[in-house]
Amino acid sequence: MINKFLSLLLLVVLISSCSEYQKAVKTDDAEMKAKVGAKMYERKKYMKAIRLFEPIATTYRGRPDAESMYYMFAQSYYKTEQYYLAGYQFESFAAGYPKSPNLEEASFLGAKCYALLSPVYTLDQTDTFKAIDKLQTFIDRYPDSQYFAEANTTVKALREKIEKKVFENAKQYNKISDYKSALVALENFISDYPGTPYKEEALYYRFDSAYNLAINSVPSKMEERLENAKMLYSSLIKFNSGTKYKKDADDMLAKIENDLKQYSK
Repeated sequence: MINKFLSLLLLVVLISSCSEYQKAVKTDDAEMKAKVGAKMYERKKYMKAIRLFEPIATTYRGRPDAESMYYMFAQSYYKTEQYYLAGYQFESFAAGYPKSPNLEEASFLGAKCYALLSPVYTLDQTDTFKAIDKLQTFIDRYPDSQYFAEANTTVKALREKIEKKVFENAKQYNKISDYKSALVALENFISDYPGTPYKEEALYYRFDSAYNLAINSVPSKMEERLENAKMLYSSLIKFNSGTKYKKDADDMLAKIENDLKQYSK
């Protein structure tokens, strides 16, 4: 009997809740939308909260409960993984409520949204660069923040993604036999990322590019380019004498030295 009563009570509550939500959807009363939207948010019904907050978002500022409404609005987008919209709303919230106790969190989550939008390294990295800039701004502004460590870790991962993309792009010139472009791109990469984990590989492909450019050169440029390739071999071996590329590199060096003999006669 008690179970039946509780089930009936629950059904009444659900019906009442649904009825209240439907009324809020249909009404033009902004305060009712905000009030019911807040209830939906507290019940973790974020899509329903969004549906109620969206129509009043552009006109609700200035009301006593506006700050909490805009905060819940941004969080609802974030919790439903709509990161473009969440990022925009968090930034708008931070700009509109600079004294809010939620300012620090909103600033962090607004930046984090761009990090969550960052695609795999092979794709366009516009959102990655935005995320790095926004997270770095957050780090500089809130050095004592509880989100400081996560922000730093995220920036490090994003920068490593950019680094990998730059390296793979440079290496690609070698793969398509554009050795002159490969040399320039790999030189720039090694200079720009001196501590990169891809340095050994970059040094090898730089040497390989120089070698192939040399052996395919017109006679007037061959000697100079062979000597340059020989120098780049030395750079690879100096970096790691036991490099995994040593056999291939040694074979190319032997051919270089053999080709250079014609210029020493």
